[in-house]
Amino acid sequence: MLVDPTYKDYFDVPGGYIEHGETPYQAAVREVAEELGIRPEIGRLLAVDWATTKDEGDEILFLFDGGTLTPDQLSAIRIDTDELNDHHFHDIAQIYDLTIPSLARCLVHAHAAHCDGTVRYLEHGEPL
Repeated sequence: MLVDPTYKDYFDVPGGYIEHGETPYQAAVREVAEELGIRPEIGRLLAVDWATTKDEGDEILFLFDGGTLTPDQLSAIRIDTDELNDHHFHDIAQIYDLTIPSLARCLVHAHAAHCDGTVRYLEHGEPL
């Protein structure tokens, strides 16, 4: 799933910043609930990506497996319109057309990790 943030000019994944005392996993659960209004079971870690941006400095992105949403979960999605315009589901093959290159690379590697049962360490979306 990709979301269309109101404050970015590209699609992103649901998520956000960790709050004080919160683990990356807890932040993922909270952010999905805040942004989408649902609490799906968040699975295992797929990838960790370090990147730096001129606007936000150094960041570490933790990508967890969001699983497959049930029909009930899909119908229960209520986006936070202060943060998001919409949400979409796309095939991984389309990802480079939908978001910035570093995030697209990260998502491709996270998808591969999901398929082969590994965890990927990345820098700017590229494995070392």
